Amino acid sequence: MKSDISKLALIGNLQTAALVSRSGTISWQCWPDFDSEACFAGLLGTDANGEWSLSVKKAKRIKQTYQPGTLIVESLQTQIAGGAVLLTDFMTVRRRHHSSLVRIVRGVAGKAQVQTTLSPRFDYGAGQPRIARKGKNKWEVVSGPHRLTLRSNVELTPGKGNLHADWSVNKDETYYFTLQYSNSFADEEPPALSARTAQQQTARFWRKWIARSEYHGPYREQVERSLITLKALTYAPSGGFVAAPTTSIPEKIGGVRNWDYRFCWLRDTTFSLQGLVECGFQEEARAWLGWLSRAIEGNPGQLKIMYGITGKREHSEWVADWLCGYAGSKPVRIGNKASSQVQLDTYGEVMDSLYLARRNDLYPHEDQSGAAMEIPLLKHLEEIWNEPDEGLWEFRSGPRQFTQSKVMAWVAFDRGVRMADEFGVKGPVERWRKLRKCIHAEICTKGFHKKMNSFTQTYGQPHMDASLLLLPIVGFLPIDDARIKGTVSAVEKHLMRDGLLLRYDTKKVKDGLPPGEGAFLACNFWLIDVYILQGRLKEAREHFARLLSIRNEVGLLSEEYDARHGLVGNFPQAFSHIGLINAALSLRDGTSVRLKRLNNLQR
Repeated sequence: MKSDISKLALIGNLQTAALVSRSGTISWQCWPDFDSEACFAGLLGTDANGEWSLSVKKAKRIKQTYQPGTLIVESLQTQIAGGAVLLTDFMTVRRRHHSSLVRIVRGVAGKAQVQTTLSPRFDYGAGQPRIARKGKNKWEVVSGPHRLTLRSNVELTPGKGNLHADWSVNKDETYYFTLQYSNSFADEEPPALSARTAQQQTARFWRKWIARSEYHGPYREQVERSLITLKALTYAPSGGFVAAPTTSIPEKIGGVRNWDYRFCWLRDTTFSLQGLVECGFQEEARAWLGWLSRAIEGNPGQLKIMYGITGKREHSEWVADWLCGYAGSKPVRIGNKASSQVQLDTYGEVMDSLYLARRNDLYPHEDQSGAAMEIPLLKHLEEIWNEPDEGLWEFRSGPRQFTQSKVMAWVAFDRGVRMADEFGVKGPVERWRKLRKCIHAEICTKGFHKKMNSFTQTYGQPHMDASLLLLPIVGFLPIDDARIKGTVSAVEKHLMRDGLLLRYDTKKVKDGLPPGEGAFLACNFWLIDVYILQGRLKEAREHFARLLSIRNEVGLLSEEYDARHGLVGNFPQAFSHIGLINAALSLRDGTSVRLKRLNNLQR
């Protein structure tokens, strides 16, 4: 398979990101921001849709790693004849209007033949740019509003919309490429960048950042790699987190479950908040809280499940039909029409995160009792909680009465009551108490299937859903309740495939799409919390080890995993990496970290 996310590493600058293969090809990058049009879209098409290759000819051995504690990736490539080079790739943490991608080639043994071809194609691989020499060692690439300035000490030859070079690299020789983005009609040309200095500054930034981590315990290396990945998916100007930097990496090879994830899901970012706070990154948590307040304050009836990186609300979905798709999986979707769905669990996740924010003193002190967000959200939820919705898995077959959605509505009112009791939030707390009790009773009556001895995905239907594992974790029922025990057993029985959980069985549940997808990794991290709460510590550690084993060479995870094809779904996936962080915290503490925070337990 030419496209293979298991062989990709992430580099980024806290505003956008690129994916570079172990063989040295950058096949995906949007510029200047995560949600901008891609200028390298070969990952979703062919090399004609834009990529930047840089590799040793006839390499017999390649090893890709991150420099420890950084987002700088190195690829050691050894030639059949014995020559070897070290390729270093990174993006500088963006300053002002200029965004830079740096590639450094250093000879480490003998003599190696190296080749590179730079083929930018903005407009998601559809637009061929104008390329012009602007002086010695400098080239300019222009495509509409976009300008790329390339500087290199390698002599390049222009072709049809590309630049190419083929040269020898001897031991201790160093060659560099700096590719800088700017606006073609407004910005000044970016000043020259020292590749060596940029590498030192970038390494210093990332190591200084990860040194703030307060995580101590087993799996430290894996947790820190996930924390760095999560930070890399942050849009620094606003504080939002993208779910992933890619679009349309399929959940099943050859299938149509291909979605654009370059947006900020309220659900995903609230899970992220929990791990960041526990690991000591309060600054990022406060920035996210600021992003959230700007995005959702106003009319709670207009709450979206996702927003753009700046808080933008509109994400119309369309198809880039000139792209053949990752491993031939079409369509390639830009935008996501699920943004118009109603998903009741979002209210619960937001309220849970706001409660966590108060518990960790993340709110401005003058707003501790103001409840600018909470009161309007709960008031609106009072009116709609009993209506059907599309659920957290974003069914495209119409709304249903999802059990997990109702549970999270219960969570919303429960956290409202707790905020009133603990922080003096002023609101109709007695009404919230009554609603909390009413919703709980309804779920236990309508969401529990007596014949299966389990809660089920929707009221009155026998289908299982891995999101039901969250019921004890959010405090809905205790872990030793017989109904929870039955639910965990039913989830394992009906959704476990090849040692990993599906989120639900797409062959049995009609969700508006053709069946078939991989195991959903976030659900598998939730299972670890449940195992720990049940005292099944050996199984929890074994399942965590299984999940760690499916990370790619540089420690990254996608959304899902398929036993036949490996990592599938958008990549890297914030939801999966925050699941890893939270599961490691739970294993360290011997209890669910989310439930521990809720109960205010001490280590």
